[in-house]
Formats: sequence, structure tokens, C-alpha cells
Amino acid sequence: MTTTDHFPLLDNELDLLTDLVPLAGQRIIELGCGNARLARGLLERHADSEVVGLEVDAVQHAKNLSQPRERLQFLSASAEAVPFARQSFDGALMLKSLHHVPIPAMDRALAEVARVLRPGGWFYVSEPVYGGALNEIVRLYNDEGVVRAAAQAALDRALAGGGQWEAVAERRFAQPVHYPDWPAFAQRMLYPSFADHQITPAIEARVRRAFEPHLGADGARFVRPMHVRLLRRRR
Repeated sequence: MTTTDHFPLLDNELDLLTDLVPLAGQRIIELGCGNARLARGLLERHADSEVVGLEVDAVQHAKNLSQPRERLQFLSASAEAVPFARQSFDGALMLKSLHHVPIPAMDRALAEVARVLRPGGWFYVSEPVYGGALNEIVRLYNDEGVVRAAAQAALDRALAGGGQWEAVAERRFAQPVHYPDWPAFAQRMLYPSFADHQITPAIEARVRRAFEPHLGADGARFVRPMHVRLLRRRR
């Protein structure tokens, strides 16, 4: 049994976020927002808040724009160049997105977050842990060991030396993940719109062989171990 097997299961990460930071009446930016599922849930609970979601994937950005919601704004922009003035936000989110920032640009991205946060503002970073059964399948075609370690190292550097950031909390949990069948897994994981994993027929066959032993009557169920670090912008 690996250490990730001991992480508590959490169906909705918004519940953890709610426990850690104030969300009512907040102006929040999410960097690398993907489909903005958590942001939409947050606004369902806190209609007086506002979220801006940045996304670099043009396909996902178009989907987001096609599903507008009051007090949720979408912009095509990267974490390394946030198109807002200093001290524009109360809080910031990076959910499984810091490791997608190019490694040479990670420090710049964290500096940008510090720039647009108000003094005392919170920064919630949630990153996948490099471990678990799902990771063993994904690493056959997309080994993220280096980039995930680089993301944590960038956070460590941001906190070092008593600069703009202070550490507030850390949490670890596991997200349930379900794929109804192999085609659903392949579409979502091998051929995402935001990345070209250069999948060949041989690679697809290898990944399928690793995936299929996990299939049951209701599909394949995994857990994704996660590591949360909460930082605060110094006053």
C-alpha cells in the first residue's frame, strides 16, 4: 500500500476551499481554469462573489464562452502575463494547472499572482501527487514526474527568504475519478484539446492494456491523490 492510499477521499474540492479561505464577497482569479467547474460551484454558493478565469487552450476557452454565467468572466491569457492591474483580487486559484506552466516561466507566474493579489490575499494551489494507479497508466504516455516536482520547487522558492509570500496551510486528499469505458478514458486523457501527447497506435494499445484490468461492471474507478498548499500575500 502506498502513502497515497491513506489520503481522505473528497468528492468536491470546493468543500476544502470553503474550510480554508473566505469566499463570500470575494473577487477571485483562477489561472488555467479549464472548464471552471469549481468556479461555477463557488458562485452557486456565493452569488456576491466574482471569478475571472484565465485559459490558454483556445478550444476550452471557446466552450467556456459558450456557457456564460453572471459574475464569471473568461479571458484568453496565461499565468505568466496576467492582464490585470496590481492588487486587483482578493484570492487566486491554480487547480492542477501550475505544472502545466513551462518550467522556466513558473517563477514568473507566481510573481504575477503576487502582483495582482491585494495585501493579505490568499493563493490556493492544488497539484496532483505523482503516485497511484491512475498515474501509473498516464505515465506510459505522459510522464509528469519532472513538471510536478518543478511546480512544488517553484512554490518552495516563492516562500523562501521571507519575500512576498507566507505559508498558511497544507492538505492532502484524494479525488474519486470514474471512466465509464475505454473510449471515454481515451478521449479525455489521451487526446485532450490542450495538449498533443503524440499518441501512436502502439502507445494507445499499451495504455489500453494497462487500463482494462481496472474495468468493472460500472467502468473504471480510480483516486487521484492531491496536494494543496495555501499561501498568503504578505501585507
